Amino acid sequence: MTRIAVAQMQSGIDPAVNAATIERLIAEAADGGAAMLFTPEMSGLLDRDRKRGTASIRPEADDVVLERTQQAARHHGIWVGLGSLAVDAGDGKSANRSFVINAQGEIAARYDKMHMFDVDLSTGESWRESNAYAAGDQVVTAETPLGRLGLTVCYDLRFPALFEALGRAQCDAIAIPAAFTVPTGKAHWHVLQRARAIEASAFVVAAAQVGHHEDGRTTYGHSLVVDPWGEVLLDMEGEQPGLGFADMDLARIAEVRSQVPSLANRRPISTSGAS
Repeated sequence: MTRIAVAQMQSGIDPAVNAATIERLIAEAADGGAAMLFTPEMSGLLDRDRKRGTASIRPEADDVVLERTQQAARHHGIWVGLGSLAVDAGDGKSANRSFVINAQGEIAARYDKMHMFDVDLSTGESWRESNAYAAGDQVVTAETPLGRLGLTVCYDLRFPALFEALGRAQCDAIAIPAAFTVPTGKAHWHVLQRARAIEASAFVVAAAQVGHHEDGRTTYGHSLVVDPWGEVLLDMEGEQPGLGFADMDLARIAEVRSQVPSLANRRPISTSGAS
């Protein structure tokens, strides 16, 4: 069994405060015997006021949350899937960037969120992520204590082609850190997470933001760990931040793939129409 820890956070507008929370969670995860801790999307800064938030966004090399997370990972000897940070991409926009940090505090992988959340909800909420963030264009995996880990962020969950690529890469687990809205979370969160695990015959680890945040938004929570058969191993219910643990039997991956060999049976599909 490989034990992981999942952080359900209520990140605010001060990166230093969020960094202190992550440091505490890293220590608690290590004390609980976890080989790796996963945090949500925008762990270091969650601020819908773009003018105020932009003042706190730094280039990766100067990001206080990243630096303190690396130091804590090294101190406690634990891997960290840092769900994502807003970092200055150097071209007038930011990147919504996920990091994998090893137990020596080194960055093992980076992934920039591909799909931008541009939507008007029936509740009156309007989001235009592409106004502030540049989309990534690379599929990224990393070798971790869980085996090969595929990286995605939040809204990426809705785009099967990315998960098809991660399936072809034979990922053993896929991270889907998120800050899901409540309406979309209630409707789609659980079913999509379970579907992605089943399609990839892989574990899914979805650390989530939760509750009412300092910037006025409310997020859905329900951080999940799902096994390759689609069974939910961890569901952090309620509206409070906290730390959850899940024990993952990595032998389950091969077992499921032998019972339902959909990855091996895939065939290319032509999209050309009949003449």
